[in-house]
Amino acid sequence: MTKMTRVEQFRSRAQRLKPERSHLASDLVAALTFAVVNVPQAMGHALLAVVNPVLGIYTLMVAVPIGAIFSSSVFMNVSTTGALSVAAGVVLVDFPAGQRAEALVVLVLLVGAIQLLTGLFRLGFLIRFVSNAVMTGFLNGVAVLIILGQLSDLTGYRSGFSNRVAQALDLLLRIGQIDLQATAIGVFTLALIVGLLWHKTLRRFAFIIAIAVATVLLTLLTLAALPTAASFATVQTVGGIAAIPRELPQLALPQLSLVLSLWLPALSIAIIGLVQGAGVSQGTPNPDGRYPDVSRDFLGQGAANMATSLVGGIPAGGSVSGTTLIVGAGAKSRWGNIFVGLFVALIVLLAGPLVERVPMPALAGLLIVAGFQGLRVEQAVMAWKTGPISKAVMVVTFVATLIVPLQFAVLFGVALSILLNTIHQSNKVVVTEWVLQRQGFPLEQPPPKRVPSQRLTVLHVYGSLFFAAAKNMEEMLPAVGDATRAVVAINLRGKSEIGSTFVTVLQRYSQALQARQGKLMLVGVDPLVREQLAKTGALKLIGDENVFVATPQLGAALNQAVAAADAWLGQSADDTVPDKA
Repeated sequence: MTKMTRVEQFRSRAQRLKPERSHLASDLVAALTFAVVNVPQAMGHALLAVVNPVLGIYTLMVAVPIGAIFSSSVFMNVSTTGALSVAAGVVLVDFPAGQRAEALVVLVLLVGAIQLLTGLFRLGFLIRFVSNAVMTGFLNGVAVLIILGQLSDLTGYRSGFSNRVAQALDLLLRIGQIDLQATAIGVFTLALIVGLLWHKTLRRFAFIIAIAVATVLLTLLTLAALPTAASFATVQTVGGIAAIPRELPQLALPQLSLVLSLWLPALSIAIIGLVQGAGVSQGTPNPDGRYPDVSRDFLGQGAANMATSLVGGIPAGGSVSGTTLIVGAGAKSRWGNIFVGLFVALIVLLAGPLVERVPMPALAGLLIVAGFQGLRVEQAVMAWKTGPISKAVMVVTFVATLIVPLQFAVLFGVALSILLNTIHQSNKVVVTEWVLQRQGFPLEQPPPKRVPSQRLTVLHVYGSLFFAAAKNMEEMLPAVGDATRAVVAINLRGKSEIGSTFVTVLQRYSQALQARQGKLMLVGVDPLVREQLAKTGALKLIGDENVFVATPQLGAALNQAVAAADAWLGQSADDTVPDKA
């Protein structure tokens, strides 16, 4: 089969992108449902990023269809997420309010460029270095930050602290200073959302219904000729923060002078988005039953963010809730996500005045519910029960997420996970003895304390053979003591590389055996390991005749070593050589 040219590949992808008439109605309904439900949520995510709420809407308009076109996943929804928005907000809050829009353009552009490059260079395998414990701790920390971050809009109390945990504690100490009218609207919206989520039919529209009811309620209370009307008129709305333009977004150009100061935060946000996206796409198979290509999904998210930066949008990534909604609403192809851009644009052009009337406390209530939905309780319990390393990594990442900037918290969690697992694996080694049988496979048992004289002892090593583990293995080897003419064969099958520390261990053990007229044999040696032994001089010390290279047939090298040991010991091969080893 000949390899397709780039032109042929492009034509093939374009053909697959062509909408099917039988799916058109389902995809249009799914797109409309998603657009109506997620416009208020996207506005809330923009608030998490401390920018104009309309930028969240612009993100839906561009990122969702672009991500759908370029991703391998048919159903993955690339849109605003709480984690990405909070991470962006932590970065942007350090910029003056007038400069945040410019910084956001550069930040999202860099995020997209990093993700695009990881996709182009097929770096999807790197996702394995971000453990489940890291992401569980991080996402739970982000969920808590989302909840705590809404308390100011919910209650109308503005704390002077920058850390959200400190803000929450400050609010508790000054509970008498809250705005009762704003709190009433926020709590009402929150309760209404929770109630609607229990309804099987209406739960899909819980957010939009609750926001609409809260908006109408605030409007009526403000217009009513009641003594409390004036106080409700002070409740902040979206229009009080920023007007929603009755036009499509304009082109936003990046200020390249900000690149150096934003590349590290962009790297962290890109990692967050890629890990989230990989989790979404690998949990949602395509219609043909196959799972998407992670690297292609990286490319799709990168393209979506680079396109979003051109309209000043916030970072976008694979969304669990968005994907669940688009699939649950009946999407049959990637056009369900592509059509989202069209419907969001219509909302901007036709419903801007209505969106401006949305109360900020209502959006706060919505985001608090979204924060609780983002808690990964089951994953946290699993990580806690898995073992001490997973538990430590999850807890430390969670705490770091709450107290340090997010761009450092996720990198710290990844680094800690790699470090602890490296230490754990480098110390994990087990040595066993294989007792050869006349018939069948060897019996495995703990190694003897001392090497027996005039006999062959076969040892097998499980685990790492690098530095710390090599030292541990040396302590597990049977002591030579006063044994004479003893032969020890160590099976190294499956070890493609050994460290210098292990080479030193072999040299010392071989010298100890040779000092008592014994010898060391190495069995099932990989050609690369034999080359390492030759370069370090260990092969000459052990003896080339005592190193048996691995063969495709299991047990062949061991049989050769046993025969050589028997001949050297002067024993009859029929007494010791097993039929199968």
